[in-house]
Amino acid sequence: QVQLAESGGGSAQPGGSLRLSCSPSGYIYENYCVAWFRQAPGKAREGVAAIASTYGGPYYADSVKPRFTISRDEGTNTIHLQMNDLKAEDTGTYYCAAEPRPGQHYCRAVEAGYRTWGQGTQVTVSS
Repeated sequence: QVQLAESGGGSAQPGGSLRLSCSPSGYIYENYCVAWFRQAPGKAREGVAAIASTYGGPYYADSVKPRFTISRDEGTNTIHLQMNDLKAEDTGTYYCAAEPRPGQHYCRAVEAGYRTWGQGTQVTVSS
């Protein structure tokens, strides 16, 4: 079973940048989908971006295009979320989630499709 650990959250001013990382440990499947979600206070969890762990293009929610970039580090199996031009509405708790998907190389950030979740990391954007 894989476990996920997020890192890289913190505070930034509007227009600033942060990079989040999602590091898996435990059993690593040959291919799995990894997605980032966020939840602002009082709001539903929102899928932000997703990518397959081996190869394939990324998925982004319209709300983060073209400011966010999801990428994979194949050497460490880490998935990064680079967040640029941050806005106040990007504030929230960010979670990474993973699900084994043999042979699937395009992934979506749909909450029901993921059973393994990290603990979350806080992102606060304010001036």
